[in-house]
Amino acid sequence: MIEWLATFLTSSPKPDLLRLVAVPVFAWAAYRDVRTRRVPNRTWLPLALLGIALLAWDIYRASTGAMIGGLAERERFYLRVALSLGMVGSLGYLFYWFGGFGGADAKALIVLAVLFPTFPAYMFPNTALPLTRTTVGVFSLTILSNTVLVGAVYPLFVTLRNALSGHRAPIMFIGKPIRAADAVREYGSLLQTPEGFSRGGLDLDALRMYLRWRGVTLAAVREDPERYRDPTSLPDDPAPPGDGSIPDGGDVVGPETTDATASGGDEAARAADSTVADPADHATDAEAAGADADGYDDPWGAEAFLDDIEGSAYGTTAEGLREGLNVLAAEDVVWISPGMPFIVPMFVALVVSLVYGDLFFELVTLLV
Repeated sequence: MIEWLATFLTSSPKPDLLRLVAVPVFAWAAYRDVRTRRVPNRTWLPLALLGIALLAWDIYRASTGAMIGGLAERERFYLRVALSLGMVGSLGYLFYWFGGFGGADAKALIVLAVLFPTFPAYMFPNTALPLTRTTVGVFSLTILSNTVLVGAVYPLFVTLRNALSGHRAPIMFIGKPIRAADAVREYGSLLQTPEGFSRGGLDLDALRMYLRWRGVTLAAVREDPERYRDPTSLPDDPAPPGDGSIPDGGDVVGPETTDATASGGDEAARAADSTVADPADHATDAEAAGADADGYDDPWGAEAFLDDIEGSAYGTTAEGLREGLNVLAAEDVVWISPGMPFIVPMFVALVVSLVYGDLFFELVTLLV
């Protein structure tokens, strides 16, 4: 054991040893992403600065001839760095720009592009890690391809779980059923609209923001949907919506809500949430209630919510918010996307890449 450790510490390149700091950081980020779907921005800046410093160190070693290999190897090194920063780093930004990634996912991928542009080398007696290497030699690209493969396992697990539990539906390959009343305790998005299954359902973070803004619970909304569908029931002084995260206790309640409200009793909800007006206090004709020939002109106060927060509720539209609330108010069981955080398979892929190498490259090699 001592011999292995001594060889590892003395024979492995010092920049590559320092790059291993990324492993515990990504482990913590994956844990945070599972628990809260939030990874603080401060997580990535130190890793990015470390990556820049180590990259500068490697460039210095290459330019002074300290790096093993001749001119051709140095040229390949520079090409791999350019591919990592220009392609993998740009992919992270583009995926975020087009909505395919969250901010933390994009920052994590960009950090990996800076921190691991080329294959590291970890020396042990009689072996070295990673065990396999690709011809391209861009290690951040290896991590990305392994992330895709690891992430592809999750839908298979979801499908198997749904099949074994008897939940069979066209959406069973990408979703899971939950009690509608528990939607505020889950991350992901609804896979339903009033018309049926859909990939474009309400983001559950946006749902929590809306409920906090109104100062009500989902239980109260389900108990008396007509009351809250009326836009005249909106509070005069809405509460800050927050960022849509789930509190540590798991319950999402309004600022004036009591335990009795969380049980779903309508009278308790009215007493606890004094900022929400009783529709009986308003005129009932269509004009006074803010309605047109088809009903309310802003059902659920969805447009008022989005206008008031002066920002984006994770891309949610007023129509999407209304449809989601209609589903949650009417259904007992709904389907949601499990919404597995991308940083989780990215962390697993990082470990697999450091130990084994590129799984996709090896699979292609076996098939050809």
